[in-house]
Amino acid sequence: MSAIRKPAVKTKSMTLYDVAKHANVSYQTVSRVINQAEHVSDKTRRKVEASMQSLNYVPNRVAQQLAGKLSQNIGLVTSNLSLHAPSQIASAIKSQASKLHFNVMMSMIEQPDLDACKNAVNNLLSQRVDGLIVNIPLEDEQVRAVTEMCGNVPALFLDVSPALMMNSITFDVTAGTQLAVDHLVAQGHQHIALLSGPPTSVSARMRLEGWQQALAQHQLKTCAQLQGDWSSHSGYLQTLALLGLNVTFTALLVANDQMALGALRALHESGLSVPGQVSVIGYDDTEDSACFIPPLTTIKQDFKALGSASVDRLLKHIHAPNQPVQASVLPVTLIERKTTAAPDTFATSPQQLAEALTVLARQVARLK
Repeated sequence: MSAIRKPAVKTKSMTLYDVAKHANVSYQTVSRVINQAEHVSDKTRRKVEASMQSLNYVPNRVAQQLAGKLSQNIGLVTSNLSLHAPSQIASAIKSQASKLHFNVMMSMIEQPDLDACKNAVNNLLSQRVDGLIVNIPLEDEQVRAVTEMCGNVPALFLDVSPALMMNSITFDVTAGTQLAVDHLVAQGHQHIALLSGPPTSVSARMRLEGWQQALAQHQLKTCAQLQGDWSSHSGYLQTLALLGLNVTFTALLVANDQMALGALRALHESGLSVPGQVSVIGYDDTEDSACFIPPLTTIKQDFKALGSASVDRLLKHIHAPNQPVQASVLPVTLIERKTTAAPDTFATSPQQLAEALTVLARQVARLK
């Protein structure tokens, strides 16, 4: 005779009222904590959050949205975070969002393309984010396609053409490339090589075009042009390839600091001093660029300012959807450190000779 199975007892779902009773506060107070409203003391907030955790209470975010409430989540579609610039931008966005009581849900794309971007956007939209920040390189038509996908969810783009009239924040690439070229020409450089980023990146193409236009203003042309994939390893390999071309160059413009790191290694291994025999200028001013050997002269893009401006702008569109479309451009600056000098200064600079002898003495000391 088969045993009679008793129906399973359904576990009671915890409600806002259960949390209020457990924390010994009103249900209105619990609601204010959940919605991160102001005028709740830190002590009360911690007590309510502890009760929510103890009771395994999870707010129904979908129900909140159906009631017209925000999820307090924004989405970030980003390029590979192993690259220094996207990583620092993501950190700045997360920091600013946290200050404003918003969470950041990230979707990272290994190889940026439209299909990968659409999948990432759909994934974040399915999680009911209130708005999206997209930091991958997109062409104009791709930006329009992603914006259409988002519907009523506001989207802000960080790696697109500044000429496109969509909601975007970018850096002034014309000023950045002009500053780099002017700095080298003022030091007397005439033979300048270029190491650009991948042609699929709108930022890489704009930096390359900016360098070429700035050189033309000085009646100069590049003596060699190569391209990497933003990584330090590609900077290393492409600089070795450049040295194998048997062309004369006294300066190298590099499209990001990470590739510049690889370029410095290639030049060092080839017995060329920086800046004595070759000057190098990077682009980005990532946090570790000042610690390169030598410290890198570069074009500074203020990623913390970009992160703050991005979150502030997106929240404006979230709270007031009828904001006008705005394509903003942030300023850049030249950070002059130790990788640029006048051409052929290695043999004539006593200071550089002394520095080289000091480094050699330290290496010998380590061998003892």
